[in-house]
Amino acid sequence: MSSRELRVSDAEREHVVELLQKAIGLGLLTLEEFTERTDVALASRTRAELNVVLADLPGMMHPEMRVRGGQWNRPGRPGYAPLPGDPMVLSSGCGSSITRNGYWPVPRSMVIRSKWGSGVNLDFTEAVFEHDQLDMRLEVTGGAVTLRLPAAASVSIGDLNQRMGASINDKVGYQGRMGTPHFLISGDLHMAALNIKGPRR
Repeated sequence: MSSRELRVSDAEREHVVELLQKAIGLGLLTLEEFTERTDVALASRTRAELNVVLADLPGMMHPEMRVRGGQWNRPGRPGYAPLPGDPMVLSSGCGSSITRNGYWPVPRSMVIRSKWGSGVNLDFTEAVFEHDQLDMRLEVTGGAVTLRLPAAASVSIGDLNQRMGASINDKVGYQGRMGTPHFLISGDLHMAALNIKGPRR
């Protein structure tokens, strides 16, 4: 049985209603849409049914799939939530780099680890996505991470911790909009830069 078929509890339904209330505050839903989706959420029996009301809302999901970033997102910490699926792990050490481009399969989740590397360059414009959302955890110290995304993509970085002069440069405006695939980025960016770019012209 897949996780989508598992039954949901009253607490999970209530959590999703809280997320829908936040969506109203962000201007993502009208009051009428909120009412309709709340009715669906409260009548949901499975995770698949429950997640339908959040599917087009960037950065919002069932608590089972929630990823918290930084120091809290480590085993043994309160509130720890592992990444969904079987994460692809890409690592580089001092002076080395990580590069992906062209046609390559993108899993449900990824972990990017780089400490004083020469750069992380991930081009998703020709990649094949297995899911509508990619959970990406950054564990990066020094250097820069450059993500080149498809034109219709969207990004949430609410769970990404920026430390010691870290910076984020969204050159296209992927944050705060609705789009697919959705990149949910968490983790730690320490003395490093995250550059978010669109397709090459």
